Amino acid sequence: MPHTDQEAQDKASHTKPIQRNSTFNRAVRLRSRGKARGTSEGNPGYPADPLENENSVNEPLTLNLPQSRKHLWRIPIQTDPGAERTSESSSTPGNGATPEEFPALADSPTTLTEALQMIHPIPADSWRNLIEQIGLLYQEYRDKSTLQEIETRRQQDAEIQGAADGCPSSEEAPEEDEGEEEEPASPPERKALPQICLLSNPHSRFNLWQDLPEIQSSGVLDILQPEEIRLQEAMFELITSEASYYKSLNLLVSHFMENERLKKILHPSEAHILFSNVLDVMAVSERFLLELERRMEENIVISDVCDIVYRYAADHFSVYITYVSNQTYQERTYKQLLQEKAAFRELIAQLELDPKCRGLPLSSFLILPFQRITRLKLLVQNILKRVEERSEREGTALDAHKELELVVKACNEGVRKMSRTEQMISIQKKMEFKIKSVPIISHSRWLLKQGELQQMSGPKTSRTLRTKKLFREIYLFLFNDLLVICRQIPGDKYQVFDSAPRGLLRAEELEDQGQTLANVFILRLLENSDDREATYMLKASSQSEMKRWMTSLAPNRRTKFVSFTSRLLDCPQVQCVHPYVAQQPDELTLELADILNILDKTEDGWIFGERLHDQERGWFPSNMTEEILNPKIRSQNLKECFRVHKMDDPQRSQNKDRRKLGSRNRQ
Repeated sequence: MPHTDQEAQDKASHTKPIQRNSTFNRAVRLRSRGKARGTSEGNPGYPADPLENENSVNEPLTLNLPQSRKHLWRIPIQTDPGAERTSESSSTPGNGATPEEFPALADSPTTLTEALQMIHPIPADSWRNLIEQIGLLYQEYRDKSTLQEIETRRQQDAEIQGAADGCPSSEEAPEEDEGEEEEPASPPERKALPQICLLSNPHSRFNLWQDLPEIQSSGVLDILQPEEIRLQEAMFELITSEASYYKSLNLLVSHFMENERLKKILHPSEAHILFSNVLDVMAVSERFLLELERRMEENIVISDVCDIVYRYAADHFSVYITYVSNQTYQERTYKQLLQEKAAFRELIAQLELDPKCRGLPLSSFLILPFQRITRLKLLVQNILKRVEERSEREGTALDAHKELELVVKACNEGVRKMSRTEQMISIQKKMEFKIKSVPIISHSRWLLKQGELQQMSGPKTSRTLRTKKLFREIYLFLFNDLLVICRQIPGDKYQVFDSAPRGLLRAEELEDQGQTLANVFILRLLENSDDREATYMLKASSQSEMKRWMTSLAPNRRTKFVSFTSRLLDCPQVQCVHPYVAQQPDELTLELADILNILDKTEDGWIFGERLHDQERGWFPSNMTEEILNPKIRSQNLKECFRVHKMDDPQRSQNKDRRKLGSRNRQ
């Protein structure tokens, strides 16, 4: 029998938390049955479930949505077969189910995300307006987002154990007290929204998912747990950043590539190298964005985006590989055009002054596809860190991340292959062999490090510090499989006088023997070009240069062979606060907000590190980074990294096809 209005109010005022053996499904069934039996919108009460005890909630789940959006929406929730699976929004504000009313929500058979699918979709025109109002170009979005990420991490790192004023302590995380439940406040208060480090757009009134008018008016923020809100923000950022990226691509094409004056200046072959297949890249981005928009329009609570990312990464993102692989020729052609064609230089400078470009150069637009495919992988990682473990969404996110990793690796290999080939040809031309000639150019060979060192002259027993020429300059070319030792001669040439396979090299640091012999190390060639053992005493210009040469010549077993997962959980870490472009093959290019494990460091300011998100290793200046001091933050970074890169398990592989099918059914 239905309750009277007074009875419903009395019941609601004495509501107790649902116990862990109850399910959120009951509240959903109450709503569905009430609708099926023709209960009017004016009466908020519904028939009581005979299975529900006095501690259950008889209030329906209602959300305050605009009247114009009251149209039917399918609810894919398992209810009674005869129940009508449609719902309409209620104009009654403030009676949404709160986490305080449902403390066991996360453990219910019906998940919170499924239950919230009764919320109405966003109207297409509202979403289009949102996309159009995104004023940031992708370059601006990327800079703002990473700078905010750095600042957020700084604040977390600076937190003293206990709590920041007015904020819950990180030590009081739910996962540490998983088995305990706290009684809700009486009356229940709206929980503080999590602070999300995302896009802050001064040109748009929409910054975050939680700032959308539809979200604010729906009451959904009273229902979702903070972690679910963070997940929604992560998925929302992926969508809005793709819109910003598409806007920048469109500007590259319409403002630069299709400029009639520029077409007359450039030869077709020059234009092809400069802009490559950017039209294909933009077409894929447009289709990708439209699918993401449709998913957003389905429901104000986004179900998932990683299934769409997975499909596009597997089937369509090969256009990125083509574009990025052309980067070496693109950069060279752009520099030549600026130097050799005054008309091109003047026109580009004029086009860059247009307010639409926001003061950004053409080069920042040309590099967009490489930046986007790398950033997209990080955005999926951000989603993966927030989805429920061992859930369908985690499996989909892992699949999407794996496919994106393959695309990014193929892009990197494409760039390296082009640049390495040119580099090897250039080196071969400069070498003159005093010994038996060694073929330098090979498809499987690339340069690891090159540079000048000082060789100690004379036998070790007879050397004297009074000798004027104690050291003699030599030049080393170290490839991944070969060491070539030369002396520089006039004409920018190198005379080769020894060589050895890299696998037959041994490097040892010389014990401290005073300032004159500082930064000296011993290099042993177990078998040189004459098939005999040779020893060189070499002096580097600094301690860091010595360590870098030793690491490259004969990598330390501790850093080369130790697996990623076997390292200490409290490994020292740094985050990048200034971007750095590698100057040598053994250096690591750093992007803002990169997190790196410290594997080695020198007293003169160089760090040998491993980037967490892709396990790339290399040297970089320590002043480009700042150390993460909080051990809990370091441990959390490693834990998230292990989760992102964990191996496929058999169960996930078996469910992969089912997820694909479910993804297609949602379309």
